[in-house]
Amino acid sequence: MIKFWLIRHGMTEGNRHGRYIGVTDEPLCPEGRSMLDDVSYPVPQMVFSSPLIRCRETAGILFPEKEPYVIMELAECDFGDFENKNYKELSGNAEYQAWIDSNGTLPFPGGESRAEFRARSLTGFEKAVQECIREHVACAALVIHGGTIMNIMEEYGSPARSFYEWHVKNGGGYLVELDETEWQNGRRRLNLYDTVMEG
Repeated sequence: MIKFWLIRHGMTEGNRHGRYIGVTDEPLCPEGRSMLDDVSYPVPQMVFSSPLIRCRETAGILFPEKEPYVIMELAECDFGDFENKNYKELSGNAEYQAWIDSNGTLPFPGGESRAEFRARSLTGFEKAVQECIREHVACAALVIHGGTIMNIMEEYGSPARSFYEWHVKNGGGYLVELDETEWQNGRRRLNLYDTVMEG
């Protein structure tokens, strides 16, 4: 069995203001760094990270003794024309209203679709799983993004929940476990063991 901590990065300035922060590569804000001082995770054998600085900084704070293994596909969604804006700034935007009315299922104008983002997230997670199997790792942490976690857990999480029900706060996440033999045989499931700072 392999245990994974799926951890959302600490808070950024954009997060503080409710902005859609996807490909914008901004660092943690001072409050975000301070909040991580109150979060503690067991030290894993391996740490995986999104390439974006907010995840790499978070990994460095939570697991200073571990060099993160960066997986490009674990990056956050490209929000396209909505990138680095919040709902107030997008108020009156017809494309934004259409996206809201679709319950977030329409592609982001100039950005990724949910299906593209989901497929990419799952590819990134599969790379992490295969690396753990190759290296006989029993416990690993992925320091990634809220949307990436939601994609992974919607697809594989047990008990089953919808995409938005897997939302976690900055610095929070899930402890899950998988059976590597079943995973390699196509029976792919992540059993939920614990939650830190959910919702």
